[in-house]
Amino acid sequence: MTQAPATAHERMSRAKDAARSVGLLDDARKRELLLAIADAIVAAAADVVAANDEDLSRGREQGLSEALQDRLRLDEVRVAALAQAVREIAALPDPVGRVLDERTLPSGVRLQKVSVPFGVVGAIYEARPNVTVDITALALRSGNAVVLRGGTAALHTNRALVDVMRAALESAGADGEAVQTVDDFGREGARELMQARGLIDVLVPRGSAQLIETVVTESSVPVIETGAGVVHIVLDASAPLDWARDIVVNAKVQRPSVCNAVETVLVHRDAASRLVGPVVGALQDAGVTVHGDEQVASLAAHVVAATEEDWSLEHLSLDLSMRVVDDLDEALAHIRRYSTHHTESIITTDDASAERFLAEVDSAVVMANASTRFTDGGEFGFGAEVGISTQKLHARGPMGLAELTSTKWLARGTGQVRG
Repeated sequence: MTQAPATAHERMSRAKDAARSVGLLDDARKRELLLAIADAIVAAAADVVAANDEDLSRGREQGLSEALQDRLRLDEVRVAALAQAVREIAALPDPVGRVLDERTLPSGVRLQKVSVPFGVVGAIYEARPNVTVDITALALRSGNAVVLRGGTAALHTNRALVDVMRAALESAGADGEAVQTVDDFGREGARELMQARGLIDVLVPRGSAQLIETVVTESSVPVIETGAGVVHIVLDASAPLDWARDIVVNAKVQRPSVCNAVETVLVHRDAASRLVGPVVGALQDAGVTVHGDEQVASLAAHVVAATEEDWSLEHLSLDLSMRVVDDLDEALAHIRRYSTHHTESIITTDDASAERFLAEVDSAVVMANASTRFTDGGEFGFGAEVGISTQKLHARGPMGLAELTSTKWLARGTGQVRG
């Protein structure tokens, strides 16, 4: 079901209308629709990959960074993974209709606080076709319609995916207008989406720090802020070498272009002579360029001198910043200054240090002795994620189905009036 020509406002209005019927779908029906979407994505894999190849070719010609190319790239395996994520979301419990509180007033009026859909979820993101599918599936599973602005870098890929999902809904007897895109309208479409208060109930930006800041500052629609990931790992004095090496390499190398990849490693001075050389060597063997302070450079070869900018930089590449700190206090002070409050981890066998780190670090996800790559909706058991919220109101950390619902109070009386 290809979208008919319409203005951005008309498409958002159609999503608002469709949200009423989507919000009333029961659990079994929503599962059925998502499974139909998953099957349709698999069936259209060749067309989706062909569209993606077109976007990648244009991106290379226009100098799109390697990090964004990696986020943009789809092949048969990644398309199958998109469909599998939809199936996993379909299998999750329905977040709508949960009774969150109930009580009976002295008057005899019975109250229930229940979870309900937002209505229409908007998303603005860059070069991430997986987000097109993930947010659509999460929105529909939680009873919401969705309006997408996926950026020009993924224009053909997103168009193919949206067409497939809309057609799947129509074939299954549901309203395909529940899935809309304003990609056709470029930056003006994004601007209208940010100003569509009354049509869009909540807006989620995913992408660069600049994109997120633009949406947060210019939107009149309520925004759930997802943040850039200047992610830290602290190697404490007691950190075992194998844990330190394996966790840092995994957190940097497995997929360096994502927001939960580590960007800065802080090494306790008492462990520096033991850890810096082997950890830097393992990183370099994996193709990582280490930007280090003077102490790091004195303990390992081929280290690039770190600049002040490196400590606040989200590299999104095979680059990593490293410095030696005097103690845990200095590590915590560094994190307070430079962190974007996404994810931080400490490697230690000292329970007191671990618990202090978990208690004092003010980030959405704080870890001990684990790779920061675990900060992910799929890894947390959400099937997929809307994004990773670094704000404190409504939602924080990986956002799944529950975070796409609001609440309302239901009051049932038997003729009571207030005296």
